[in-house]
Amino acid sequence: MANAPVTPDVLTIPRKQVDGPVNLIGLTRPALREALIAAGAPEKQAKMRAGQIWQWLYQWGVRDFDAMTNLSKAYRAELAENFVIEIPEVVSKQVSNDGTRKWLVRIAGGHEVEVVYIPETDRGTLCISSQVGCTLTCSFCHTGTQKLVRNLTAGEIIGQVMMARDDLEEWPIPGEKHVEGRLLSNIVLMGMGEPLYNFENVRDAMKIAMDPEGIQLSRRRITLSTSGVVPEIARTAQEIGCQLAVSFHATTDPIRDTLVPINKRWNIEALLDALRAYPKASNSERITFEYVMLKGVNDSDEDAHRLVKLIEGIPAKINLIPFNEWPGAPYERSSNNRIRAFADIVYNAGYSSPVRKPRGEDIMAACGQLKSATERERKSRKQIEAEAGMAAQD
Repeated sequence: MANAPVTPDVLTIPRKQVDGPVNLIGLTRPALREALIAAGAPEKQAKMRAGQIWQWLYQWGVRDFDAMTNLSKAYRAELAENFVIEIPEVVSKQVSNDGTRKWLVRIAGGHEVEVVYIPETDRGTLCISSQVGCTLTCSFCHTGTQKLVRNLTAGEIIGQVMMARDDLEEWPIPGEKHVEGRLLSNIVLMGMGEPLYNFENVRDAMKIAMDPEGIQLSRRRITLSTSGVVPEIARTAQEIGCQLAVSFHATTDPIRDTLVPINKRWNIEALLDALRAYPKASNSERITFEYVMLKGVNDSDEDAHRLVKLIEGIPAKINLIPFNEWPGAPYERSSNNRIRAFADIVYNAGYSSPVRKPRGEDIMAACGQLKSATERERKSRKQIEAEAGMAAQD
């Protein structure tokens, strides 16, 4: 694992454009307005029409143009001729003993990604994916053993949120503006892929999630997790402004080079420099440092002391993650006593150091375990094409 490759700069593995009606899901407000104008809407009316359609799509979860009753019948028919409203298709759903839900969803090209919902007493967190597969090859992560196929579109990213709200039956009734006690109250971009290698689509999707006339989630309820794509961190503060988590996992460059190979490009010092500026630039309270506990690798008292020294001056929370084992994993989980000792050192240095309770392990839905069933079953390209009725893309 020491020779794991540095991740390549895969900034665009776009979905090829297909002929046919435009999917409205994932368009930004300006793009929706432009699409309506291109389809014949008078420019003076287009902004208002876009606002009306936006509310139907993202506030009420409506997928049928005929149900958009504040639009004329003729205009609804016109919309149906020019546009579609499509979100990822649920292939399968599993529910863990602890209430965690995991969906396998199919997107264009026949590819599949996994989405996880974690219910807790005070919130419900949806873990969504930003890429099909991953390019980062982090040696402890099962998801990272699936090669990168392509970036998800903004529609495929926000579509995961919409799919989950469908399954949770959480769309409000038209006319009701606010929903108390939401089941889906938080989003974490911690599923398959590196969000900052798909920045524009992630940004556009999260702008939809945060829109006050749509899904209405506060930016403080959205957390983007990166392995350390340093050049995009400042941009995230400026253009998204959500909470930031970083997959840190090691306190020396040689160990992090192995665990998180992107460290060979942007080392710990470069990463920490970018992180120091983030809370002020984004008006975030603090950064979450994710730290997976690997037996005999990164879990010593010395590691804990080095960690608190490294992050000195950064408003931070340290999330200690017991390693979620998967078939063929090259590491073991640290013992409970070792994790507690590590957590105590961090806590005594003045940092919150919760130990994340593994959730959904019985359905392979825990951190680092996501890897689509298509890949696990090693379906052939032809099988995927036949099932989806279209050509799969590389």
